[in-house]
Amino acid sequence: MTVETINGLFPADLRDRLISLRRDLHRHPELSLQEERTAKRLHDELALLKPTVLKQVAGTGIVARFKGRDPSAPVVAVRGDIDALPIQEETGLDYASQCPGVMHACGHDVHATWAVGAAHLLSRHPAAGDVVILLQPAEEQGDGALLMIKGGALDGVDAIVGGHVDRRFSIGQVQAEAGPVNAAADVFEITLLGTGAHGARPHEAADPIVGAAALVTELQTIVSRRINPASPAVVTVGTIQAGSAPNVIPDRCTLSGTLRSFDPATRDLLHSELTRIAESVAALHRLRAQVTLEHGSPPVINRPAPAEWARAAVTNMLGSAALTSLGFLNMGGEDFAYYLEKIPGCFLRIGAREEGGAPIPAHSPKFYAADEAIFVGAAVLAETARIAGQELLKGGAGL
Repeated sequence: MTVETINGLFPADLRDRLISLRRDLHRHPELSLQEERTAKRLHDELALLKPTVLKQVAGTGIVARFKGRDPSAPVVAVRGDIDALPIQEETGLDYASQCPGVMHACGHDVHATWAVGAAHLLSRHPAAGDVVILLQPAEEQGDGALLMIKGGALDGVDAIVGGHVDRRFSIGQVQAEAGPVNAAADVFEITLLGTGAHGARPHEAADPIVGAAALVTELQTIVSRRINPASPAVVTVGTIQAGSAPNVIPDRCTLSGTLRSFDPATRDLLHSELTRIAESVAALHRLRAQVTLEHGSPPVINRPAPAEWARAAVTNMLGSAALTSLGFLNMGGEDFAYYLEKIPGCFLRIGAREEGGAPIPAHSPKFYAADEAIFVGAAVLAETARIAGQELLKGGAGL
């Protein structure tokens, strides 16, 4: 098959319906756990297909179950995420966000739509067992998958597949490989407590801003001097907040940021070194450090057998030439990892760049995914669900 033959899986009226759905979601983005309109729109679309189960979980999450050929066969889930980001859109699209300061800058409008598209394909050509469509809130918040799991979304599910748009790849290219796909994503906050004073008399202060400047530099030595160069890691300070006037030395300064890693030992070392350096730099500047560390989502690691399900699906849908490699380790986080802690599964990156388009990074105010990604994503994920069910029915060797 090719992209053109995938398009043939979608009659003109269904193509128009899915594009309209995607563009409607894009015009009306909603932040994590606020996806009320989004959830209703998606619920109504899935209801037209008459699933055996259709319910809301985790507040704004949706679970829809579609019959397979054999009620006793393994159940596979297809996951799409639905939340947007607090970013002012600058794409200039005629379907750009109508919500000031909120946009789908990570392609979740497409993820939600291709999950609905996969439901259409699986309704026409069912998998061996039932397939559950999971439409998940709060991926950008990092805990939407946990909320779905707590709400019972994985009950009775044997495996799961999901994917993410990527404009580094063109339409028709798919990255489906075993190994690390996304990093663990943890968050830290450090408050340096000192003594305030007049800006003209710094000797009377214990200046937390000077301490923060030193701390930002020292934190970068964790990766450069404490982590094995063979173990990828990132320490990023994203915010610094202090002060209220140019002639006042404040009594505190707060920094926050993120820690990224793949293996447990590196993750632990990042945490311990961040705390040690923060406390040491604080002491050097006559300050006190309060450190808060929050474990975010674990790394996404595709195991070999589930990755082969996806590779076979891509080959069936697009031919083996469509398979591509990311070419580097992706340090972005993805809470799909929580599903993989419970059941086997795989996570793909699906090309979303139109012919002649630029590779715009996600989380940019200019980001968008091409409409055609809807159909490739729907076809590949539906076929991966079919293959996963078949392989699990055989015994799931290699899991």
